[in-house]
Amino acid sequence: MKHKRSFVTAGFFSTAVALSLMTAPGLLAKNRAQTDTVSKLEALTKFTQVISTVEHYYVDDLTINEIINKAIKGLMANLDAHSSFLDAKSFKEMKIQTSGEFGGLGITVGMRDGALTVIAPLDGTPADKAGIKAGDIILKIDDKSTLNMTLDEAVKLMRGKPGTKIKLTVVRKNEPKPIVIPITRAIIKIQSVYTKKIDGDILYIRVVSFDQKVVKDVKKALADNPTAKGIIIDLRNNPGGLLDQAVGLVDLFVDHGVIVSQKGRVKEENDVYKAHKEGTRAKIPLVVLVNGGSASASEIVSGSLQDHRRAVIVGEKTFGKGSVQIIMPINKKEALRLTIARYYLPSGRTIQAVGVTPDIKVPFGKVQIEEDTFAIKEAELKKHLKSELEKIDGKKSDTQSSKKEDDKKVITEKELHDDNQLKEGVDILRALIITHGRK
Repeated sequence: MKHKRSFVTAGFFSTAVALSLMTAPGLLAKNRAQTDTVSKLEALTKFTQVISTVEHYYVDDLTINEIINKAIKGLMANLDAHSSFLDAKSFKEMKIQTSGEFGGLGITVGMRDGALTVIAPLDGTPADKAGIKAGDIILKIDDKSTLNMTLDEAVKLMRGKPGTKIKLTVVRKNEPKPIVIPITRAIIKIQSVYTKKIDGDILYIRVVSFDQKVVKDVKKALADNPTAKGIIIDLRNNPGGLLDQAVGLVDLFVDHGVIVSQKGRVKEENDVYKAHKEGTRAKIPLVVLVNGGSASASEIVSGSLQDHRRAVIVGEKTFGKGSVQIIMPINKKEALRLTIARYYLPSGRTIQAVGVTPDIKVPFGKVQIEEDTFAIKEAELKKHLKSELEKIDGKKSDTQSSKKEDDKKVITEKELHDDNQLKEGVDILRALIITHGRK
């Protein structure tokens, strides 16, 4: 009752305040809208004046379409390293690239601190065979400097007819001067998933890039190796690919919770991807290998598994590409590649420009081991005796031929010692297998 009397007593004052509260926001919103409209008109007037000035006074005769295209390219290039204007030629090339086969080097590049940087060469491609490495900074493409060159311009120069030659001048960490690397372009065909065995009970899965068959191929590898006690997923030098494949790969090993989310200014572009319990291998010990060439989808997989404490991440810090681009056609021939959102891992952290830091940091190199000279002599003697037997038999036995085929599917002790990141991953996985077995 006291509350009601107070309300009645202060009736006029309350009504006045209520009216002012209802009116003020309306006036503020109206004034803000008017200010915004005026600002837009002033900005568009300035833009029109600049275009008119260039059209009339610039030293070269440019059409209005050429001027507008240059203006759009400048705008997109100044937004971020991944947004760009795709003119008719670039749009056509982009469609060719996404069809799965194209003439090129087999190299994924990005802009890091304004420099054209190799994210990763793809396994078995011309760039990989020529010796291009993740982290190389491309200084020149043939005789053209990459300074002030856009990402699209650089990619356009590196693509070309299969069989044609190109020279890349790269700056490499710990090298005293730039290195010139000649490469011959080829049709790029990529096998995205390779599997091998380590010591008979560890399944090694190498994912080269995230194309549309990754989840299917990994599922097959798991089905073909039901007795595997632990798994190593190698994402080193994997530049990324399709988001749904990255989500699907994590979903094979995580049975609940958020895998990744994307957030932007437009609510319709926001999305959350969650794990499902069905078909999940939630308990098998897991190690993931990453390095500076692991980007985008690779970072989603490694970062999400890390946040879920589902895998131990081993290697070096990843590239840091966690933004979402979509192709938005302007007309039938031209389009915009526009960054519309960023990826966020289950913990809420972003990948963009930050990357994923491994749980166990291991720089790449060879494992230093002391050689047992007696063992080497014994091995050489056995090898010599086997060759002598082959001379008597006149040909290699079927057992030896089948053994060679099996060797292609197995990672040897020598291969482990040549790759200390993989060796460290195997050692950690062994400890996880032992711990898992005791539970």
